[in-house]
Amino acid sequence: MISDLHLCDSRPDLTAAFEYFCQHHAARAQQLFILGDLSDAWVGDDDDSETANVIRSQLAALQQSGTQVWLMTGNRDFLMGEKLASDCGLHLLDDPSEVELYGRRMLLMHGDSLCTDDAEYMAFRAQIRNRQAQQQLLSQTLEQRRALAVALRAQSKSANATKAEDIMDVNQGEVERVMCHHKVDLLIHGHTHRPANHEFAYTNDSGDQVRARRIVLGDWGKLGWYITLSNAGIELHSFPIDS
Repeated sequence: MISDLHLCDSRPDLTAAFEYFCQHHAARAQQLFILGDLSDAWVGDDDDSETANVIRSQLAALQQSGTQVWLMTGNRDFLMGEKLASDCGLHLLDDPSEVELYGRRMLLMHGDSLCTDDAEYMAFRAQIRNRQAQQQLLSQTLEQRRALAVALRAQSKSANATKAEDIMDVNQGEVERVMCHHKVDLLIHGHTHRPANHEFAYTNDSGDQVRARRIVLGDWGKLGWYITLSNAGIELHSFPIDS
């Protein structure tokens, strides 16, 4: 499992790390789950940038090699859609999604919907996740969408600079509510760029205490992050990225 690579033309080091990861790690896996923000700004499935083409070629190669690829969109690449899935032979994954791997049920999310303390972001999220708004975006030319993506990135960076750190993290009450609703004791997500393994307990609908675990994937920058799942268990890994 990976998330928050934020691949873009201005960071060829990240793109190179992604290619290496796909060819030397993911290609040996039965499945690869991408939990959002693979791209820093996916402007539509007609994106013909150098990075977009690398993404297509690597994901298609994984599918052809026998690794099943599951893709969940994030707040940066929410326009990834059916054409990309068809071109690469991958499967789109709803956010959230319940999956069972190695006999263990878990909930997979991008993670941004858990940041309910950030009212400004939640309002923005409601807009970009609106299907009609997405269709309006896609009706614009490629160059118009690219210009809008640049403006939105600058706006987001400026807004985040003045926000308290805890506001941009998940709300624990929302985490417990979602896990209780889905009746799971394991949640895996990204988005917050705060890789960690959290253990806690929540009260289910029957009033019983449930021992739970929340694993957060890190974003790719100086380090790359991924999670492995096997019969031996679940592990969070990091590796250095050469700049």
